[in-house]
Amino acid sequence: MPYSDSPEKMKNVTPSTSNSLAGIVGTAVVLALLYFGRDVLIPITLAILLSFLVAPMIRAMRKIGIGQTASVWVAVMLLSLGIAAAGTVIGSQLVKLASSMPEYEETIRDKLATMRELGNTQFDSLTSHAGKVMNELNKSPTDNRTQQDKMQNAVNNNPEAPVLVEIQEPALRPLQLLQKIMASVWPPIEMAGIVLMVLIFVLMEHESLRDRLIRLIGSNDLRATTIAVNDAGERLSRFFISQFAVNFAVGFLVFAGLWAIGLPHAILFGTLAGILRFVPYVGVWLAALFATVLAAAIDPGWSLAIMAFVTFFSIEMIVAQLVEPQLYGHSTGLSPLSVVIAAIFWSWVWGPVGLVVSTPLTLCLVVAGRYVPALQILEILFGEVRALTLAQNFYQRALSGDATEIIAAARAYMKRKSFASYCDSVLMPALHLAGHDLEEGKINPEEKLRLGMAVGTVIESLDGKTHTWKKAEHATFLQDMSLGRHLRAQREKLTGSRQGSFDVPPGSVVLCVGLGEAGNELATEILVRVLRHHNIDARHISLADCASPPPGAKAESVSVVCVVSTSPVKEEKQSALLLADVKLRLLNAHRVLVQLPSPYESSHLSLSQLQFNEENVDTANSYESTLAICLEHLHLETPLH
Repeated sequence: MPYSDSPEKMKNVTPSTSNSLAGIVGTAVVLALLYFGRDVLIPITLAILLSFLVAPMIRAMRKIGIGQTASVWVAVMLLSLGIAAAGTVIGSQLVKLASSMPEYEETIRDKLATMRELGNTQFDSLTSHAGKVMNELNKSPTDNRTQQDKMQNAVNNNPEAPVLVEIQEPALRPLQLLQKIMASVWPPIEMAGIVLMVLIFVLMEHESLRDRLIRLIGSNDLRATTIAVNDAGERLSRFFISQFAVNFAVGFLVFAGLWAIGLPHAILFGTLAGILRFVPYVGVWLAALFATVLAAAIDPGWSLAIMAFVTFFSIEMIVAQLVEPQLYGHSTGLSPLSVVIAAIFWSWVWGPVGLVVSTPLTLCLVVAGRYVPALQILEILFGEVRALTLAQNFYQRALSGDATEIIAAARAYMKRKSFASYCDSVLMPALHLAGHDLEEGKINPEEKLRLGMAVGTVIESLDGKTHTWKKAEHATFLQDMSLGRHLRAQREKLTGSRQGSFDVPPGSVVLCVGLGEAGNELATEILVRVLRHHNIDARHISLADCASPPPGAKAESVSVVCVVSTSPVKEEKQSALLLADVKLRLLNAHRVLVQLPSPYESSHLSLSQLQFNEENVDTANSYESTLAICLEHLHLETPLH
């Protein structure tokens, strides 16, 4: 029975293992196709990327009444003329630069000698090789004739002396020279021709290709897929046009700057700067290096080289830091590390062409991952999106006890939005995450202590305090009481046990009371600090304080009473009883039920069903809405956040 143990072996192959093997095999196949099929894929990829650049031009011509075919041919011709012009400029300037190099020989020798005198002996070898090259370049036919005459005279004077015979290759015939030139220039010409041909067909069948893509991605929901494809195409077109315009402007500014300081061949380096800037991070600096080296070879001093580098540096800094963020955002939508990795990968697979197209090609993949569920991993890996939400990041840092980083991120957030918004969007969701893990028993006592200290440090720091909680000072305190009561006790050290004087104008105090649990106590203390942040006399009281108010407290001084619940469904009856009790004790106070539910609270009720239709009762679902209600009843100005 040769197959008797096959079923047993098959039991060991789990579905996850099979999926992993399939993923590895699929990745290997894709890499092999990219590498071995580069001669076919590179022209197609370049054509598709260029189509995003040319498509808006075609749409503009279509709007003024030019037909589809004519628009495509006009756009392709303009693109071809632009590429040919750039190639002509670079080629002609390189020829002129090569012919003028002997003029700079003396300057190069002097600077190399200066470097050698300074002790840099590493330039000795370079000098010798450069000298040999310069001598060979500067040899004239007269020198060759003189050497031949000397050899002939030596033979005549001593017929028996050995004769040195110099074997020279026969001169190339015109046809052979033409073949040699064509062999070197034909590959790029062939590539350009294929790209333009594919580009024409892509533009001609633009609508058909879009319909095929829509059907391939999601024929079940044509509306959503159409919107996604159109949005992706427009985003990519805007980015490519913006990048092309910026690089063209950089090239022109570099040309103008180098021409102004008197550097020869300025148009060459301006063109190189505009083209090489498509290479992420290093492209423009390569052009700057070439220009600086040429300036050093021309000028006996170093002023021209310094001015050339400063020209590049100034233009690049202004464009990268001021222009690009305003034009198409601070970045390409790709994380900086992914840009570098993409450049390495695509240059390995497709060579120099891959290096140039790495950023736009990776951007296309990220945009595809944004709309195609199967490719979502690409957006996560390469896109400039947060791996964790702000709340998750807060919780993760708090578990590690890293309050400093949380505070820095919070202050950056609060430059754009309010303290109340931060508590709604970041702090409370993070506390709900912590509460869920505490209920599940996933947090040990040491982590709980570290978490409480970090959260306490953050809350007090954002409330204007600058000290950091010390473990020795607060470990016992946190173990004996909840974090909310601990924060209240810390605040009462400054404001007094009554949290302020009772000798205040009528209707100026806001009382905040939690429903007893530790989560409610903390949420209530946060609410008090949010209200005090806007100069509201808010005070945190417990359920026991409601039963026996402190001596000297006046009912008419209270304007609003906020009842805070972090589990509104579970605490619905308790909330109703407390609100009714507040109505009996404080007849003129406006009551607000602050519901801050956890996303992990399972219930068949929605917050809209947890309303209290009594007089003078509002329901708030966030700190910002609670703040707005209190400001309205206190007749204060609503903050502009």
